[in-house]
Amino acid sequence: MPIRMRFTIWRPLATAAAAALMATLLTPATAQAGPRTSEPRYSYDDAIREAVWVDTGLDGDGDGRADRVAVDIVRPRETARQGRKVPVIMDASPYYACCGRGNESQRKTYDADGEVVQMPLFYDNYFVPRGYAFVGVDLAGTNRSDGCVDVGGRSDVQSAKAVVDWLNGRAKAYTTRTGITRAKATGWTNGRTGMIGKSYDGTIANGVAATGVEGLETIVPIGAISSWYDYYFAQGAPLYDSGPEWLSNYVESPEARARCAAVQQKLVDGAPRSGDWTPLWSERNHVPDADRVEASVFVIHGMQDLNVRAKHFGQWWDALARNGVDRKIWLTQAGHVDPFDFRRAAWVKTLHRWFDHELLGYDNGIDDEPMADIERGPEQWETSKVWPPRGTETATLRPAEGAEEGVGRLGQARGTGTETFTDDPALDETDWAAHIDRATPAKAGFTTGPLTRDLRLSGTSAVTVTATPTTGTAHLSAVLVDLGPDTIRDYAAAGEGIITLTERTCWGASTAGDSACFKETAARTTDVDFTVVSRGWADLGHHGSGREGTPLTPGTPYTVTLHLAATDHVVPAGHRLALIVAGTDRDLIEPPSTRPTLTLDLARTSARLPLVGGAEAFRRATSGTAAVPGGAVLDGVSEPRTAQRVPEAS
Repeated sequence: MPIRMRFTIWRPLATAAAAALMATLLTPATAQAGPRTSEPRYSYDDAIREAVWVDTGLDGDGDGRADRVAVDIVRPRETARQGRKVPVIMDASPYYACCGRGNESQRKTYDADGEVVQMPLFYDNYFVPRGYAFVGVDLAGTNRSDGCVDVGGRSDVQSAKAVVDWLNGRAKAYTTRTGITRAKATGWTNGRTGMIGKSYDGTIANGVAATGVEGLETIVPIGAISSWYDYYFAQGAPLYDSGPEWLSNYVESPEARARCAAVQQKLVDGAPRSGDWTPLWSERNHVPDADRVEASVFVIHGMQDLNVRAKHFGQWWDALARNGVDRKIWLTQAGHVDPFDFRRAAWVKTLHRWFDHELLGYDNGIDDEPMADIERGPEQWETSKVWPPRGTETATLRPAEGAEEGVGRLGQARGTGTETFTDDPALDETDWAAHIDRATPAKAGFTTGPLTRDLRLSGTSAVTVTATPTTGTAHLSAVLVDLGPDTIRDYAAAGEGIITLTERTCWGASTAGDSACFKETAARTTDVDFTVVSRGWADLGHHGSGREGTPLTPGTPYTVTLHLAATDHVVPAGHRLALIVAGTDRDLIEPPSTRPTLTLDLARTSARLPLVGGAEAFRRATSGTAAVPGGAVLDGVSEPRTAQRVPEAS
């Protein structure tokens, strides 16, 4: 069994003897005695560019031979000549040919010999001159790989895991797709691997980490999925009008599409539009396997991401925390956006230091820095030593009838009575919030008075609703809203909070075929009267275990708990906090087959919010005199754009 060497930032070497042993085992390129920062001392233009095909051990396309996945490699030539072994940064993706990577949709390009010329994104340009190898893996069924896309299933994850195994001498690879000449990595890499990627790519990193594979030292999932069920459904409520078979067809190579009909059918059969949990979803749920994760995890996510919704990072983060996984997090106001496009200079610097520490073992101080960076306003960042911050406790808030019918109060005292609304699939969360101070038929809204102190939510909220429907099907939405003027990133506009400019800046070395220069971006902002803080959805028919729906009996009350997206948001003094309960959130969930009217039992409806300072912080922030709502229509972002069925497209 190979010796596993970790340089995790929260597990320092305990003794001088251990440090000496590490120094003995490491090659000179990775010894602790090296510099605190890796420098660009190797030629990118002269780097070795090669391709191998790694045997996954699976036969997803049923052709009688094991699938091989294409692996394109860029690595320093000088270290190879010196016999020095280097660590690997890897991005495993289904998008290298079909759709492109990054804000400029870059694809892999090749020369006449089939060697990669352009590798998308800046990772190879920046890190190869600094003594890393970069590896771009085509998932099974995409680009130059065998097999079929199974959308987060065993084949997807094994596509990348097999490469980590090969880098550590435990799997086979070949110099061609069908040949028998073996390719070995142990001569040039020490096997220490870090996986990175946005969206689908980051999801694969999560999945590979959840296998506990040796040699994977760190992952950097950006806007990544933690459970594929939660990409397609929200507690039984469908988020799209199609399932994973659509995405598989979208990303597969033309030749794979022609041979993978059986896999497509398995996706259809295993993911019924009922929203019921099936074995297919269990295979694609990484959260229960967080206890197997040995890699450190650096999470980046948009709190307004309406593609890969923020629930994904919240449940993954909580599971990692329960299992003591070393971790770091950045949370942005933007939507489904890469940090290279919302905080470029700081991102490149931080990622560089992260990989230097985790893969090269440099003692560069990143372990002494705060765990979390949180964007409070456009391009305004603050940090938390840990996340959620210490002192965060769950506070239970309750809706109650207000002075005016249909305009309720939100506080700590248990309410009485009922509120009634009728599902209107033509409306969404912005319509409901804009009319929060008016009685409208499609929502039930409840607000605090103006806060006398700032109130910080940090973590995952849950809203328990007891509702009586008039029909046999019903969908519910629960939305938390900060009522007050602000300037925010316009996550609902094109770019999801960024504008792409024409100027370019360069991040690494370039060749004639692969430029390290990318278009700059700026924050796209908008002035609003309210900000949606978090939202969650559910099918009322999934009120039991949540895994299997049942028809509703009209006139019968049902209780369901909606798990809202994780967030970190400060409601400033002078603003109000609102809870809205309604039906279909247009373009974010699909409507039910009927149009029900629902009656809420206020005594049996509550919200559990993670507040810094807990219930006492809420009591202090709401100790002032409640203002009488003026009934004005409030302005928010434009209506959220129709949700994508591709965990990447913006």
